[in-house]
Amino acid sequence: MSDDVATDEAEDAAEETEPELVVETRYGAVVTTSRGATVLLVERDQYLDVVRAARDDGFVLCADLTAVDYLEHPTREVGAGLEPERFELVVNLFDPAARRRIRLRIQVPGDDPTVPSIYSLFPGADAPEREVLDMFGITFDGHPDPTRILMPEDWSGHPLRKDFSQGRIPVQFKSATNVR
Repeated sequence: MSDDVATDEAEDAAEETEPELVVETRYGAVVTTSRGATVLLVERDQYLDVVRAARDDGFVLCADLTAVDYLEHPTREVGAGLEPERFELVVNLFDPAARRRIRLRIQVPGDDPTVPSIYSLFPGADAPEREVLDMFGITFDGHPDPTRILMPEDWSGHPLRKDFSQGRIPVQFKSATNVR
């Protein structure tokens, strides 16, 4: 058995024995660790400060930025005493030198879907922030180009919101009388 395989098996065994929830504080945010993933539950007003602190700590790559609409689950549990909101912004940061990653979860209210832009810290967040604006209607204060990126400029609404009408396309089929 090679050393790499033995190391992978040891890591898998450690993950299996790891407790489901370990809570600490990092960058001023509450940290939960579940199944090997480090998740920071971030207050919306602390979001930019937490991202800046993480970047300064080596998390130099914003690997992903997206959102979730929890319209149908208003009583879900977020953790760390945070109130669940309609939207949740999810940001994945990566530290390539140390091979570590963290996920940030930010609660965004439906009646004020606005968060600060992290474009100044991660210029690669330009397109993902525009996609979230386009699909969910969450605006990013300080973004240099807050225009639609996926939908036409004259499109009304945000297609990934749970209350967005799916619409209909009429389909007509020919009669199947000539089938053998």
